[in-house]
Amino acid sequence: MVKIVVAHVNHMLREEADDDEQFVKNYCEKNGIEFYAKSIDVQNLANTNKIGTEEAGRIARYEFFDEVLRKTGANKIAIAHNKNDKVETILMNTLRGSGMEGLKGIEPKRGNVIRPLIECERTQIEKYCEENQLNPRIDKTNFENLYHRNKIRNVVIPYIQKEFNPNIVKTVNRLADIVTLEDEYMERQTRKAYQELVLEENQREIVIDLKKFNLQEIVIKSRLIRYIIKRLFGTTACIEKIHIDDVIKLCDNNVGNKYLTPNRNVKVLVKNHRVYFSVITI
Repeated sequence: MVKIVVAHVNHMLREEADDDEQFVKNYCEKNGIEFYAKSIDVQNLANTNKIGTEEAGRIARYEFFDEVLRKTGANKIAIAHNKNDKVETILMNTLRGSGMEGLKGIEPKRGNVIRPLIECERTQIEKYCEENQLNPRIDKTNFENLYHRNKIRNVVIPYIQKEFNPNIVKTVNRLADIVTLEDEYMERQTRKAYQELVLEENQREIVIDLKKFNLQEIVIKSRLIRYIIKRLFGTTACIEKIHIDDVIKLCDNNVGNKYLTPNRNVKVLVKNHRVYFSVITI
């Protein structure tokens, strides 16, 4: 038997936030759905950690979702991202100079997170609500162009639809599908190359063969570095192109005992024909 529980985060950013929470709570009570809620001062979280409000809200939400997941023994976290959200993400990533991974947009599944509405356009969802006489709550800040995503949603996409391509949502999603297939192929090639290069691996360090690394194509070198970092840390956050280029240059030079620290957690050392990727303890 499938059981659904609802987790709601009150970001404490809007006057209507408490009313939104009560709306969801009432709906769950009416329909016999288990309900969990948490109020988090997202603005304070952003200020304390010196990050953007959007990022702080995302971190707060997923931490709470994981908490509810463990408490209820659930096995999936369902998020309501749709096709339009995916296009917005891809355009944002493009403007930031993202690589192939950023052009994939929002994936339908990653770990225990699923997105059952990712193949639905926003207009389809709105039409469904109208036809079924549903009365969803609308976050009014979605119409305020204070954040990059809102500007993409309210300014950039409508302009492209009007002046260039009315089907931009479908077009960008097709691009994402193509990129995803190519990225999956490149990831398989990267894993294959890694198995041929790796000499030692444990939780705190990965060692690879320098000569074999230098013989790889530049695109595989870049992906190998990200792949190794992800194996050590579970993420490639804070590892940018400049760090990748520095590591490749270090390996090309092979001039003795040098090291780079792409971020505060990673040390890369070239020594004795080997490349050492190590976890730094601060």
